[in-house]
Amino acid sequence: MKTVLSTKMLSTSQKELFLNSGLGLVEYDALKIEFLNVKIPLDHTNYIFTSKNTVKVFLKQTDGLDRSKFHAFCVGDKTRSLLEENGVTVVESTQYASELGKIIVENYQQEAFLFLCGSKRRDDLPDIFKTNNVRYKEMMVYRTHLSPKVFDRSFDGILFYSPSGIQSYLLENKLGNSTLFCIGETTAAEAQKYSKNIIIANKPTVENVLVQAINHFRHL
Repeated sequence: MKTVLSTKMLSTSQKELFLNSGLGLVEYDALKIEFLNVKIPLDHTNYIFTSKNTVKVFLKQTDGLDRSKFHAFCVGDKTRSLLEENGVTVVESTQYASELGKIIVENYQQEAFLFLCGSKRRDDLPDIFKTNNVRYKEMMVYRTHLSPKVFDRSFDGILFYSPSGIQSYLLENKLGNSTLFCIGETTAAEAQKYSKNIIIANKPTVENVLVQAINHFRHL
């Protein structure tokens, strides 16, 4: 049986994708999230979210408020869903931060933004904003810590969801001949430093990473 390692614990519905695939699944969290004790200013109109973790902090601090007055600009379908389910008005949503930055420059350059982010945030948005004089403030609301684990075996496939996840895995393990399934271009760029055996999801979701792995090994 081919066995795949997920560098993130999966939900029940995500694991169900594997149940009938004939593949073995091992999972662990390569990263640990530490939410910071910060107070988000709620006097802004426009908030930028590039991950569900930033949304979770925002929702906790706006509990009991009318969230429809807050305008969200976000990255990722899951991020958007979490915002909308909790009454936040989503103005723009894209799959990648660079795409969101371009939309903001083209259509919202006169607005001001509060960018809620984590410690491993990329420079895509800040670089675009600085180049195009978009007014924004940045606030770190969580830290990402590498959480390495030793595996005394090899895997046919490894599922990676962020560059940090790759770095964490490689602290204690080697990639060997594993096929690496990456959630997007940014993660794939990190993977390419160590392997040529890479498949990129055609949509940056966990589910699509799983489907890519299942389809790949099913056809071998």
